[in-house]
Amino acid sequence: MNNEFFNALEMLEKERGIPCSYMYEKIEAALTSAFKREYGSGATPRIVIDPDKKDVKVYRQYAVVEEVTNPQGELTLEEAKAINRRATIGKILETEIKPKEISRISAGVAKQIITQGIREAERKMMQEAYENKREEVILATVSKIDLDTGNVVLETETGRAVLLKTEQIPGETFAVGDRIMVYVQEVNRELRGPLVLFSRVHPGFVRRLFELEIPEIQNGTVVVKGVSREAGSRTKISVLSNDPDVDPVGACIGNHGMRINAIVDELRGEKVDIVKYSESPEEYVRAALAPANVISVEMTGERSCKVMVDPEQLSLAIGKEGQNARLAAKLTGMKIDIKTE
Repeated sequence: MNNEFFNALEMLEKERGIPCSYMYEKIEAALTSAFKREYGSGATPRIVIDPDKKDVKVYRQYAVVEEVTNPQGELTLEEAKAINRRATIGKILETEIKPKEISRISAGVAKQIITQGIREAERKMMQEAYENKREEVILATVSKIDLDTGNVVLETETGRAVLLKTEQIPGETFAVGDRIMVYVQEVNRELRGPLVLFSRVHPGFVRRLFELEIPEIQNGTVVVKGVSREAGSRTKISVLSNDPDVDPVGACIGNHGMRINAIVDELRGEKVDIVKYSESPEEYVRAALAPANVISVEMTGERSCKVMVDPEQLSLAIGKEGQNARLAAKLTGMKIDIKTE
């Protein structure tokens, strides 16, 4: 039985990556709990786990005393000598407890503790794996769809996790088996609550898609300076080139729009405005308000400006329900006041 027990722990380490040393600690805690339940809280156990000999032993310890105040953990000298003739006052006497002496209920408690230990170890390993992917995009497979909530269960290299309906691009639908990209937004270090928060609406999702799709961003020639997004509708992303011979906007669009089209497809048709970043606030705001044509930009404060456009460009500059101006303000960090001549 002990051989099978230790072999099972070794298989657990190989297949799930849970160290045997960790499981030894949980097993010791489980046996201690089962022992206390069986013999009382005042009883003292000693657990010996020997991986080399593949042996587990449980001993009950008694203190030999003149007057017993804790019957569960103490013996008189007379009682002790009945067990071991060499017993003396002040010594510790041990008797071995056989597994069959622990009742089924106590064994069940021990099993629960070991099972919980395995789950905690797996969760910790998943936490560490996801922590290494935090703020990155990973590939996942749709495993299950909750028709009531709209939440989607995903299979990743690390394990299973949920993509909440609120973190899905509005209007997008999935089918079991679909391969999708998700942004690892947060990792929960607590035992309660969801392990990881995936997102497809976070601005970081768009940033990482550009980094994956555009070689010039990967090698540092082009740098993403900012992203503002209203998922499912429109995104503005600003880029800067470190090479005067490379057009950052053109690099992101690609030949015949191949690069940007691949990103838009992943975003389910979301409009993407690529803006050329400038150290000049006026130029940056002018570019951010595209596709509207701006006549002038006048700084009215450190982080505020007044923009002049032709009357026929006003609705384009503001955008539907103010979206274009709102995204431009988020991208530039400016308060933008749009006026007509």
